[in-house]
Amino acid sequence: MMIVTAAAARGLQLADWVIVGVYAMSTIGLGLWFARKQKSTQEYFIGSGNMNWLLIGVSLFATLLSTITYLSTPGEIIGKGPADLVKLLSLPIVYLVVGYVLLPVYMRQRVTSAYELLESKLGLSTRLLGVAMFLALRLVWMSVLIYMAAKAMVVMMGVKESSIPWIVVATGAVSIVYTSLGGLRAVVITDLVQTVLLFGGALLVLAIATVDAGGLHWIPTEWHPQWDTQPVYSFDPRTRITMVGSLLSLGTWFICTSGGDQVSIQRFMATKDARAARRSFATQLVVNATVTLTLGLVGLALLYFYQNNAHLLPKDFSLRADADDVFPMFIAYQLPAGVSGFVVAAMFAAGMSSIDSGVNSITAVVVTDLLDRFDIRPRTERGHVWLARGLAVAVGTIVVVGSLQVGSIEGNFFAVTNKTVNLLVPSIFCLFFFALFVPFANKPGVWIGWFFGVTTAALIAFSGEIFGFYEIVDGRTNEVIDKLAPVSFQWTGPASLAVNLIVGTIACRLFHVGKRVPTRV
Repeated sequence: MMIVTAAAARGLQLADWVIVGVYAMSTIGLGLWFARKQKSTQEYFIGSGNMNWLLIGVSLFATLLSTITYLSTPGEIIGKGPADLVKLLSLPIVYLVVGYVLLPVYMRQRVTSAYELLESKLGLSTRLLGVAMFLALRLVWMSVLIYMAAKAMVVMMGVKESSIPWIVVATGAVSIVYTSLGGLRAVVITDLVQTVLLFGGALLVLAIATVDAGGLHWIPTEWHPQWDTQPVYSFDPRTRITMVGSLLSLGTWFICTSGGDQVSIQRFMATKDARAARRSFATQLVVNATVTLTLGLVGLALLYFYQNNAHLLPKDFSLRADADDVFPMFIAYQLPAGVSGFVVAAMFAAGMSSIDSGVNSITAVVVTDLLDRFDIRPRTERGHVWLARGLAVAVGTIVVVGSLQVGSIEGNFFAVTNKTVNLLVPSIFCLFFFALFVPFANKPGVWIGWFFGVTTAALIAFSGEIFGFYEIVDGRTNEVIDKLAPVSFQWTGPASLAVNLIVGTIACRLFHVGKRVPTRV
């Protein structure tokens, strides 16, 4: 029996907005609470290096994957198919590599900024290169994620897309306030709350869709006609998703992010030792797998729901072309008043969890690698903390402005995030790999590898924009239903990493003069 009707579909009610408002004010109050206890930049940036490993692990998940997972996974499965979920099989290997190869080396040194590790082996210019790439990566990352959250909110509110800038400003303002005041401790605690909201919202949607279906009838028994062909592997580089490509893409991203991104390394440094850091990373992977699988099921359930209740869809709405809007539309128009508010708060949380951690990490890098490194800073520790807060506000403002440019990138949520976040992650990681694990590494060779790695990433990620897209046309209607790039975005990370390591290693050998420089780890 139907539990919702078209007449009941009126969008967010007053109770929903009250819940969202209370949540936003609570996060600001949390920032004010932790601000009273801060007396040093070490406390502000890494929580004095002795934070709970479980909280850090949840924060890692919320920071790196919350908005991507929450928005892109159901839409990807509804519109394209579920093959990408196979990527989760790469996580055990990721855990072994990061937990037992990278973390023991990284945790031997207690640093605020990860890029301090680069200077002793590869010089100041390489350290600044890492800083520059990190700043570019995080600014683009946060801009993409806050835009995606705002776009979903437009669907929930039933307003025009011209409202996106106002939603971006509201989300960014709340995030900036509690992050600039509360530092890493406020970020970690709010990330925990945000993760609970994200997961709880997904479970709630799944439960309601299951009740409406009268059971688990939404679980497919055959490949849906509207889904793409998603093979195990393909020698055609245009194939958008393959299972092998998904495994390599996620594995590459996780390893490179954990070993080269300040957001991750800063959290590892906030734990007691390598063992605690490893537990945090395991927590991150478990939460990631659990939430991703749940959201995958949400996508399958919503596809079944709207196929059987097509009258609830707007006119001219396509479950394939508009798949990214299905999940937020269900939240706004099919959940009971009040319940929607909690899930909408989760959507705000998804955007804010991406902003808060990025702002805190960027501020840490700017203070440590630029201002402190060149002795441009206040002479008192209290002045140092206030400088960090001011920088956090400035960084957040830049992100809000930058997010308004994201709409020009081709692709659904899933494709856009993969195109942007994989551009620089492998090349940043390679700097650390050469500095910490390659005895004969030298500056010229590392820079050459970096150039070819970044170039490869850009050519693949934006191959469609550069060389032209292949259009897929519906033979019955002659409408363009999809666009394929000459090379799938899925190969951006793996190809960039391979090229950077191979070219960099060869170049380091060529420039090696026979004198082994000891690695300080």
